[in-house]
Amino acid sequence: MNHVWGLFSHPDREMQVIHSENETVSHHYTHHVLAMAAVPVVCAFIGTTQIGWNFGDGNVVRLSLLTGLLLAVVFYALMLAGVAVMGRVIWWMARNYPQRPPLGRCMVFAGYVATPMFLSGIVALYPLVWLCALAGAAALCYTIYLLYVGIPPFLGITRDEGVSVASSTLAIGVLVLEVLLAATVILWGYGYRLF
Repeated sequence: MNHVWGLFSHPDREMQVIHSENETVSHHYTHHVLAMAAVPVVCAFIGTTQIGWNFGDGNVVRLSLLTGLLLAVVFYALMLAGVAVMGRVIWWMARNYPQRPPLGRCMVFAGYVATPMFLSGIVALYPLVWLCALAGAAALCYTIYLLYVGIPPFLGITRDEGVSVASSTLAIGVLVLEVLLAATVILWGYGYRLF
């Protein structure tokens, strides 16, 4: 958790510090990813069960506690899996570089890069669709910035090579994000029917 502030205040230096540490996947998940991924889950649970989704047309849709809890568990599992998948993607993208980090370090790196996406979930406390979309877009932009800043020192490559690797990783990451968003929409539709 001590890297969160650094990722926003001085991302260049913080990415170098993260690279210099030898953090294990289990330590990273228990001390960072599990807590960060819980932020949007808890906020969305509270927002959708207590306030309800506001689509801007005057209709508010509120989920039951049981439906909200079931969706929260699935949403949480999808986010944890998304970090693991992106770690594997980064590891695969680094296969041609001499300083290829092990898979575990790539998963740690992916977890730190996803931090802005996790924190943007705070707006789900008041689940207004346009507000959640705006916060998600801003978080995605900063996540992309962290990826571009962090890849070169993480892989020990030049900035030009880093742009190439980060762009390829980003393309795959956007695909993973779209799959997660589609799964969330499907789950939302299913949860709405349970309502």
